[in-house]
Amino acid sequence: MRHLSSLSFKAAILLALTSFLQSPAHAAAAKPNIIFILADDLGYGDVHALNSEGKIATPQMDRLAASGMIFTDAHSSSSVCTPTRYGIMTGRYNWRSRLPSGVLGGFSPSLIEPGRLTVPAYLRKHGYKTACIGKWHLGLDWERKPDTLAFEDKIEQGHESWRADFTKPFKNGPTTLGFDSFFGIAASLDMVPYTYLQNDRVTAIPSVDKEFPMTLGKEPGHTRKGAAAPEFEADQVLPTLTAKAEQFIHEQAKAAKAGTPFFLYLPLNAPHTPIVPSKEWIGKSGISMYADFVMQTDATVGRILDALKAEQIDSDTMVIMTSDNGCSPQANFPELLAKGHNPSHVFRGTKADIFDGGHRIPFIVSWPNRVKAGSKTDQLTCLNDLFATCADLLGDKLPANTAEDSISFLPVLVGRSEKSGREDLIHHSVNGSFAIRQGKWKLELCPDSGGWSEPKPRTPAAKALPKVQLYDLSSDIGEKYNLQAENPQTVSKLLTLIEKYVVDGRSTPGDIQPNTGIIDLHRFDGKAKGD
Repeated sequence: MRHLSSLSFKAAILLALTSFLQSPAHAAAAKPNIIFILADDLGYGDVHALNSEGKIATPQMDRLAASGMIFTDAHSSSSVCTPTRYGIMTGRYNWRSRLPSGVLGGFSPSLIEPGRLTVPAYLRKHGYKTACIGKWHLGLDWERKPDTLAFEDKIEQGHESWRADFTKPFKNGPTTLGFDSFFGIAASLDMVPYTYLQNDRVTAIPSVDKEFPMTLGKEPGHTRKGAAAPEFEADQVLPTLTAKAEQFIHEQAKAAKAGTPFFLYLPLNAPHTPIVPSKEWIGKSGISMYADFVMQTDATVGRILDALKAEQIDSDTMVIMTSDNGCSPQANFPELLAKGHNPSHVFRGTKADIFDGGHRIPFIVSWPNRVKAGSKTDQLTCLNDLFATCADLLGDKLPANTAEDSISFLPVLVGRSEKSGREDLIHHSVNGSFAIRQGKWKLELCPDSGGWSEPKPRTPAAKALPKVQLYDLSSDIGEKYNLQAENPQTVSKLLTLIEKYVVDGRSTPGDIQPNTGIIDLHRFDGKAKGD
């Protein structure tokens, strides 16, 4: 009888365990909600938790860091907007796309190749509700008015915006590429058109020309003048996106608790130009208009965290807070440095550059159920790694020919390992210059910044320099001392590695996909300009 009783007890325990594993509560815990907040042009040094000498108050990002993990060696795949977003969505290096340099405009054709699997499409297949709220900047296929020229891969002049037929839906936007819903703007807020988009059409048809100050209260300098909805105002975009994100969280909370998780991609317009903090934030920093805008961006992060807490789903939600590249010179570095604040922290250069100031970014991840509060890692990480991390979360193997340059950071995040599988990383600047990082070494295949800092490409100063740059970041984080002449073997080794990754069509294990395009690793005279 005792034996039968024991069997009955074990059977009851097994039944209870099976019931729990199949329950919505367990499903919700197994598949966390994911919120990916992408600030626009926020510098590593702008976040106080990453730069204790910084002068801008960022209490909400600091709060996120205190509850999770800081990645001190995280990078965007490019030092400008569009290419980085391509890498986030596809897990693929941006230079494998058709865009070799620069960025797209608000009317440029869709960049992501037809049939290519994206993060939202992948997560949707695994039961996630997916939404994009914010700045798209990956191209849209707009309908045009009869007998007008086609849009190209460039930033449009304002008058060109009137070629679009705004009464018709655009194609191949976010809802075609895996998102259940989309609300936001076509590209950077200094690019036409100035109107909100919802799913596959504008919410208000542009009927007037508008422009906005590049920095509120400062002359000269305005955004491109062009097609705008009459009621659209630049300083209301960040508050509008924030409110829409809060609304989405509140709407999805019940389903999330019941076992249907959500993925919210929240690419903000700030603190990119136009630098236009709303009225209640003007003067809050006591430093500059840019600093005010950073503080308002920080407050958006806090409102997202508060919405999660109010719905009691914060413990089951992974929140990633990051930026698409380094801080732009438009922030007015001299003005900020005079107040003791450096948006690039200890790193050389700014947005657009091949130097670390162009692509080393804030990267903070909080997931209270799994990530140790107040933790930190120096693991080399790329925004491309989101895709592989999502697959790792789901215990799934990525399909063939997908996310070819993505490596999961989950083992580091949850404490399974001190290292992920990423040992190297390719960087890319606005003019198409390449660099490769492996361990302490960083090889830059250009003599100059590859971007907007000195020495600028094609200048006499740049032409007088060695054709490549090699830096030991373990002793020279500011990239001051070019060691290429003393280390020819290291230069050769890294050059061979980057050539292999280009030719193979991938940098992760898998079937080789020979590159069929023309990728020039030695762009010493790039002419491209970004936003």
